[in-house]
Amino acid sequence: MVRFFTFSLYIITLFTCINLPESIASDKLAISAKIANIRSGPGIKHEILWKAEKFYPVLILNKKGTWCQFKDFENDTGWIHNSLLARIKAAVVIKEKCNIRSGPSTKNKVVFTAGKGVPFRVILRKGNWIKVEHVSGDQGWIYKTLVKLYY
Repeated sequence: MVRFFTFSLYIITLFTCINLPESIASDKLAISAKIANIRSGPGIKHEILWKAEKFYPVLILNKKGTWCQFKDFENDTGWIHNSLLARIKAAVVIKEKCNIRSGPSTKNKVVFTAGKGVPFRVILRKGNWIKVEHVSGDQGWIYKTLVKLYY
C-alpha cells in the first residue's frame, strides 16, 4: 500500500509539473542590458512605463511569447522582452540612503552611497555583508538589511 501511495504521489507530481502553464513562472532574474524599457503590456506598441538599468532585479509572474510580466521590489509590475533578462545574482537598495564601504564592516571607509531602487550585481557574501557591483563598475560592501536579494 505504501509503495502504491508513493508511486501515485510521484505520478501526480510529475503530471502537475508537466502541465503547469508557461505563464506561471516565479523566476528571479535581472536586467542584463545597460538600460531597458519597462512596458505596460507584452509588445513594443505598449506604453513605456519607466526605464530600468542593468542588474535591476525582477520576479517573473507571467510569460506571453517572448515577453515577461514581472513585479519588482516595490510590487510594481511591468513587461520586458526576455532577451533583456538573465539569471544574475542581484540586489536592490530598499532604504533611502545607504553607505557602500570598502570592506565588510562599519569600520571600513565609505566609498560611495546609494539610494532606494539602485540595483547591484552580487559578487560575494561574507556573514551579514554583501559585496556588490554597480553598472558603473563601482564595487563595495553593503549590509544585508539594506537590500533585497534576488537569487
